[in-house]
Amino acid sequence: MPSRVPATASALAPDVAALLKRDADGLVAAVVQQWDSGEVLMVGWMDDEALHRTLTTGRATYWSRSRQEYWVKGDTSGHVQHVHGVRLDCDGDALLVSVDQTGAACHTGDRTCFDARVLLDAAAS
Repeated sequence: MPSRVPATASALAPDVAALLKRDADGLVAAVVQQWDSGEVLMVGWMDDEALHRTLTTGRATYWSRSRQEYWVKGDTSGHVQHVHGVRLDCDGDALLVSVDQTGAACHTGDRTCFDARVLLDAAAS
């Protein structure tokens, strides 16, 4: 079942909104990285409103495709993401969110979502 982001007006600055290239559901991928180490923590999804909330509150806010609602990282788990910066890639279809992660970033309880399965490790070759 496809995501259905609510069609609500967002307070996101129009000049910023104009830079975004959203998918069919109105979402942009958000790659989340620990600000000081560069460690990649997770990938989430943002629409204009989630990005606006992230930029104005300093707390990472995402659109949950499974729950069909906004969620602020850490509100239920305590594993908070304090935002240090947000960058837009050259195509406008992905965000890089630099955060200070408290606790686990992954819903499995791991620090990062990217440690579980290694598909190719050039160092091992």
